[in-house]
Amino acid sequence: MRLEDKGFIVTGGASGIGEATVRRIVHEGGRVIIADLDEDKGQSLVDELGKDAVRYLNVDVSDTGQVEALFEATERFCGVDGLFNNAGIGAITPSADTTDEDWQKVIDINLSGVFKVARSALHYMVPRRSGSIVNCASILGHVGQSQTPAYSAAKGGVINLTRTLALETAQQGIRVNSVSPGYVRTPILDVLDQEALDFLTSLHPIGRLGQPEEIANAAVFLLSDEASFITGTDLLVDGGFTAGKS
Repeated sequence: MRLEDKGFIVTGGASGIGEATVRRIVHEGGRVIIADLDEDKGQSLVDELGKDAVRYLNVDVSDTGQVEALFEATERFCGVDGLFNNAGIGAITPSADTTDEDWQKVIDINLSGVFKVARSALHYMVPRRSGSIVNCASILGHVGQSQTPAYSAAKGGVINLTRTLALETAQQGIRVNSVSPGYVRTPILDVLDQEALDFLTSLHPIGRLGQPEEIANAAVFLLSDEASFITGTDLLVDGGFTAGKS
């Protein structure tokens, strides 16, 4: 088991890609703290996987105090060997109609939250000269898409933040990478009708949307020692979305 006796944090770990990653980490022998705002789903996952392997904490990643408390609790439970920095929210609004509040909420969670969680992780990893951080970016950090100004800006920021953190910590035994999913069948897409889902599917040359487990597999690979010579990279898991038109 690739992650045996190691401790991890998964933000946004109660559903979707985060939940799939929690399951994969436990399958690989690791222990996990789920940081999320959905207590019902988080506790249900703990009940299913067992309190010896998984714990849940209610955490708003945009709140520095809550983030610091998350790491203190994780250190007591399982230690901080790795982080999947996955919490995020979606937003679809034309730029001209995006309010200051709409913009700031997405940036606070999808970019500032990623930074705050990674910063706290480094406080524990740097003294030990070991650790792996994987940030969840997006294909929209690579290509533009209308009506997603804040989301696309945040995800582009995550990719370059990842590179910066990797450069700062490479000689301290810490690896920092990101994963950029294509469109994945998670609850965030439940608001779309079948026509919209068919359109999104058509954008992926592979002919389908991604599954949460496929992103989890990539994240766990980057977290594991199998990726020991990989840092500062963004791994596209997008069914060919960004490859171009065929």
